[in-house]
Amino acid sequence: MAIGEFKDVESGEINGLEDLKKPLVAEEQNFVHGNDHHETDKSSDETGSIWMVLLSTFVAVCGSFEFGSCVGYSAPTQSAIRQDLNLSLPEFSTFGSILTIGAMLGAVTSGQIADLIGRKGAMRLSAAFCITGWLAVYFSKGPLSLDVGRFSTGYGIGVFSYVVPIFIAEIAPKNLRGGLTTLNQLMIVIGSSVAFLIGTIIPWRALAVTGLVPCIFLFVGLCFIPESPRWLAKVGHHKEFQVALRKLRGKGTDITQEAAEIQIYVETLQSLPKTGILDLFQRKYIRSVIIGVALMVFQQFGGINGISFYASETFASAGLSSGKTGTIAYACVQVPITVVGAMLMDRSGRRPLIMVSATGTFLGCCLAGSSFYLKDHNLLPEWVPILAVAGVLIYIASFSIGMGAVPWVIMSEIFPINIKGVAGSLVVLVNWLGAWAVSYTFNFLMTWSSSGTFFVYSGFSAITVLYVALFVPETKGKTLEEIQACINT
Repeated sequence: MAIGEFKDVESGEINGLEDLKKPLVAEEQNFVHGNDHHETDKSSDETGSIWMVLLSTFVAVCGSFEFGSCVGYSAPTQSAIRQDLNLSLPEFSTFGSILTIGAMLGAVTSGQIADLIGRKGAMRLSAAFCITGWLAVYFSKGPLSLDVGRFSTGYGIGVFSYVVPIFIAEIAPKNLRGGLTTLNQLMIVIGSSVAFLIGTIIPWRALAVTGLVPCIFLFVGLCFIPESPRWLAKVGHHKEFQVALRKLRGKGTDITQEAAEIQIYVETLQSLPKTGILDLFQRKYIRSVIIGVALMVFQQFGGINGISFYASETFASAGLSSGKTGTIAYACVQVPITVVGAMLMDRSGRRPLIMVSATGTFLGCCLAGSSFYLKDHNLLPEWVPILAVAGVLIYIASFSIGMGAVPWVIMSEIFPINIKGVAGSLVVLVNWLGAWAVSYTFNFLMTWSSSGTFFVYSGFSAITVLYVALFVPETKGKTLEEIQACINT
């Protein structure tokens, strides 16, 4: 799933928004320098007291799992919901896509919410929206309550897409930050896959109830973990800041240097010049903005949210005896391939990974489109379901290995620090708008021409390869200044 993808937030990646902040958080080490011996001792102490960080991360990624559960809900339930509630195609398309409208609003307001009531408060609010939404879906008798519930869960996961990776990045020691933040994207994919799998064996109302489980774990877990020390420092709660940091690092750990680094980081962040949306169109920023927006457009209009939201019905339309079989295969492919993609991120470079990924999505869409073309012309009927399943699985495997996460990573690396917040908001807005457009129009496009739909998506994948090859710089192993020089020459 692209949203949230996150690495993001971010990360989602969605999510994707995590990467907007991660460079700022990671660069704290540049403000205060200690001696190497002190750093070694500190690292050892952090490792010895890491259990609270791990517990806090586990609690936070319950929100990521919830994100995946919400995204994966519509695929295995489409035919059952339409049949039970007598929904028309436009009504179910609205139900499937309105999640992205709620998520877009949640993502846009998440920064202000997390700054106002804290990271834990924002997660509680998100869980409350998700619980309200799932209950509305469970008790639905018609399309209105379905849509209200879906919108509510969308708003909840929109906030989760920002606050979960931010919280993890802010509590983790710098030597563990990268590994722990990758759990956000992994749990989103696992949540989606679990919803796909469970949805093939239980009714749609029961599947809605399962969406409450991660929220309950989150509510309970938040009672036992500290607030983000960086947020406490930012709002001036100095005593609570010291207590939270000591709880995360262990009672016997010397937190003096890290506390000083955080204070200097907060002061530096607050001293940065404020930028507005119009500042993005200055000559020195415009190319970075175009690259960031273009990558999100290509990511979404390659069809990921249409294909993933309605996978079961797509398999059934291709003539597969049971759409559930294809959905199960889809779910099983996502998780291991996402892990492989994370491992390759810093080894192969951004550009090669995204071009290989887009080439794979092109191939997958061509195979799926060909299967529907053969079906429409009554040619080689025995090959139609085989090509459809192979095409969709190749598509999701290819997307998971690169197109899902890499655009978010590149975006986090190409924007200068002083415009990172506003530029990131613009890019996330474009991403969610694209997600809504694709998820809403998918069923209508399939009614117009099933083969044509996949060929259109394959066209966007082909353009992605060309665009990346011609205009996107390689950012692996480069400083911000080197990346900016590359973009502006």
